[in-house]
Amino acid sequence: MGMSVWDCCVEEALAKLGLLQLLRSLRPITPSLEKLNPEASIEAKKDDELKVFDEMQPWDRASVEVEIAESTVQKWLLDIPSSGDEIVTEGGAIKCLVEHPHQFKKLVLFSGNDYLGLSSHPTIGRAAAKAALEHRMGPRGSALICGYTFHHRLLESSLAKLKKKEDCLLCPTGFAANMALMVAIGNIGSLLTEGKASFDDQKIAIFSDSLNHASIIDGIRLAERQRNVKLFIYTHCDMAHLNDLLSSCTLTKKVVVTDSLFSMDGDFAPMKELAMLRKKHGFLLVIDDAHGTFVCGKNGGGVAEMFNCERDVDICVGTLSKAAGCFGGFIACSKRWKLLIQSRGRSFIFSTAAPIPLIAAGHVLVAKKEMWRRREIWNRVQDFRDLTGIPIQSPIISLIVGSEGKALKASRHLLKSGFHVTAIRPPTVPANSCRLRVTLSATHTTEDVKKLTSALLQCIRFQDIAINGNSNRFARL
Repeated sequence: MGMSVWDCCVEEALAKLGLLQLLRSLRPITPSLEKLNPEASIEAKKDDELKVFDEMQPWDRASVEVEIAESTVQKWLLDIPSSGDEIVTEGGAIKCLVEHPHQFKKLVLFSGNDYLGLSSHPTIGRAAAKAALEHRMGPRGSALICGYTFHHRLLESSLAKLKKKEDCLLCPTGFAANMALMVAIGNIGSLLTEGKASFDDQKIAIFSDSLNHASIIDGIRLAERQRNVKLFIYTHCDMAHLNDLLSSCTLTKKVVVTDSLFSMDGDFAPMKELAMLRKKHGFLLVIDDAHGTFVCGKNGGGVAEMFNCERDVDICVGTLSKAAGCFGGFIACSKRWKLLIQSRGRSFIFSTAAPIPLIAAGHVLVAKKEMWRRREIWNRVQDFRDLTGIPIQSPIISLIVGSEGKALKASRHLLKSGFHVTAIRPPTVPANSCRLRVTLSATHTTEDVKKLTSALLQCIRFQDIAINGNSNRFARL
C-alpha cells in the first residue's frame, strides 16, 4: 500500500471528524507581559543572545555528580524499601548539605538520561528563569483550552525542522505522546468503519517490536479497545520475522512502530532494513526516538539522521526530558497527522499544557548548537569499548548478569565505590535477565569511565555477562 493511501485514510478520518464537528484547533495566545512584570521586557532585551560554549565548563559536572544522604545509602545497601523521607528532620526541614556534609555521600551518576549533560547548563536555566519572571507559570489549561501559547508554537516549529517533518505537536511527556499517537491511529479504523458493518479486513494492523517501550505498549492496548486494531508482535529487531508477518497479513492498512534506540538494551533498531521493508510493504513507519534525539546524527536529528533514512520515517515521537536536559514530549509528523492527533489523542487533549518556563527552556535547543557534546559522549562510548572489550553500540550499556541477587550485589558494590548505578529487575525486565543499566554522558570524563570499569571488574566478569542477548525476552509490562 503506497503512502498516498495512508494520506487518504487520514484525510477521510479528518473529514468524518469535521462532519461530526470533532476537529480541535490549536490557537496560540500571547500572555500579557507588561501587566505582570513591567521591567521583565526590558531585562529580556539585555540578554537575548544565546550563549553556547566550545568545551566543558565547571558547572557541567553538576549533571553527573549527586549527593545522597547516608541514611539513604544504608537503606540502599540493605535493600530496605524507602518512601524518600529519610532526609527530612522531625521539624520537616531538609538537612542542609553545607551544615552536615558528613551525612551525605558524593556519587558519580551513571544511571540518568541526561546524555549531553545539559540539565546544569546556565543558558537553559536562564531561559526558564527569564520566562518565569515574564509569565510566571501561566496560563494554565489544556492546549485546546488556553494552555497553548506563542512559545509552544515556536518550540514545535524548531523540533519539526530538527526532525525534517512538516509539523510537530507538543505533549506533556514522551509517554503521553506515544499514548496519544497510538490512540489516534486506532481512531482512524473507528472513523472509517463508522456506520458500516465491521469487517476484519478494515482493521488497522500494528506491528510492534517485542521490546518496545511501555508507553507504546499501553497506547496500543488502548487502541485495541476500539476493536479496529489488530496487533502483531515481532521478535526484537528480527526483520525476517517482521517480513513474514507483513507478507501473511491481509489487512491493507499497516503500521510498524519501534523504539529507535532501545532504553533497556542499548541497541538500535535496524533502520536501513526497516526502510527497505517499508518500500516493499507500504506501511506507516513510526519510531520512538526518545534516546536518540540530540545524541545521534551530525545535527542531533536522532537515529534516523544517523542512518540517513529520515525520509523513510513517517512519524517520529521524541522527548525533551533526556538529552535536551528539559522536560516534555513531542510528535513530529505531517500537518494532517497533527490535526488528527490533537483531535483524537486523549492523553494530549485532557492534559494541562507544559508551563511556559519549561517550553522556553526547551526552545533554547543548546543541544543542537554545542556539537562538542555529541562528540564527547561518543568518545566515552569508545572509552568503554577500549577498557572492557565489550562491543557496546550506544551510551546505554546493558550489563545482563542474570539473577536479582547478582544485580543487587553489583549495584551495592558500585554504591560503596562512589557510583550511582541501579539494578534493573522484574517487572521492568524479564526474570533472570536482571542487569546493571549504565548510561554515559558527555560530561563524564575518561577518568570517570576508567574508575567505573575498575569497580565493575571487582564485582562482575565481563566475559560472563550478556550484551543485547535476545533469549526469552518479551514485551515489558
